[in-house]
Amino acid sequence: MNASLSDSSGSPVPVTLRWAGGIDGSLFLIDQTKLPGELVELDCRTVPQVWEAIKSLRVRGAPAIGVSAAYGVVLATQAVVSATPEVFQAKVEQAIDELATSRPTAVNLFWALERMRGVLRGHAGESSPQRAAALLAEAKTIELEDRAMCRAIGRNGAALLADQSGVLTHCNAGGLATADYGTALAVFFAAHEQGKRLHVFADETRPLLQGARLTAWECQRRGLDVTLLCDSMAAQVMREGRIQAVVVGADRIAANGDTANKIGTYGVAVLAKHHGIPFYVAAPSSTFDFELANGAGIPIEHRDPREVTEGFGRRTAPEGVAVYNPAFDVTPASLIAAFITERGVIHPPFDQALAAALRGPGAPLLGD
Repeated sequence: MNASLSDSSGSPVPVTLRWAGGIDGSLFLIDQTKLPGELVELDCRTVPQVWEAIKSLRVRGAPAIGVSAAYGVVLATQAVVSATPEVFQAKVEQAIDELATSRPTAVNLFWALERMRGVLRGHAGESSPQRAAALLAEAKTIELEDRAMCRAIGRNGAALLADQSGVLTHCNAGGLATADYGTALAVFFAAHEQGKRLHVFADETRPLLQGARLTAWECQRRGLDVTLLCDSMAAQVMREGRIQAVVVGADRIAANGDTANKIGTYGVAVLAKHHGIPFYVAAPSSTFDFELANGAGIPIEHRDPREVTEGFGRRTAPEGVAVYNPAFDVTPASLIAAFITERGVIHPPFDQALAAALRGPGAPLLGD
């Protein structure tokens, strides 16, 4: 049976991921490849199952990937919880390295795994059961932090949206992409809960239709007024004056503000700039990669050509045709009006502002 939360209106809002049990527990994930037709929950009990769920987009969205990977590390401890400290160390390190190969672009994956590695090594003098308990505690902390950050992002971003605004988003950056409330969609959800009447336009997001399958579904469940668009319709809708703001999520953001997000985001940002519409990126501090000076260094995942030629089981292109299928593109910082983070709204110049706002210690959010 699928666990669920409820939003302010009382309608059921599914929990994207949850850990059930103690050290010997398992990770439950919504299988997002089945939505919106079926609401199916996966019971992941092994590292390979978590790896496959991330790789195949059963769980997706940078924050949700990071939290899921952290729990994947906990699953790795179960087979070696009675082993010697040396064997425990080697097997858990191996699992961390394996999980890191699942997807290359979302930096939250590596951020979460390195936190887990730090806890593993930091408890090196303890017994294997003690180290397993410490790793589970850290994974739960990462999940709680994500929930708190998403709520704060929603509150901070809602102030940017006027009542009766038309807002556009691309791909899915809602609760399904995080542990709870979303990033870009959190802004819409929070504004809606404040009584603002928004009209959400959701790009379908080819080739895997995350906007059509997931964003439209989430918005409907929370009672938002949502209209689905083919990706190619965004320019016309902007020209008609129906959109006053664009808000998207992110998978990795470089130190200068260059932002990797789902393929098609760059085009939306160019269109927004041409039409004088502010283009906002909503993301937690864990999505910023200050080791990269700019977007040129962001690794871009390339996916199976069959996602384009045989999407959802039906061939729509000739046999043997060449396919180019990058999963992400990079939007230059110059096209971004502001970043909406858990620590506030950050405006240009980003080279200085991002580091100043996000690299230092921030106010705790776990009590929010």
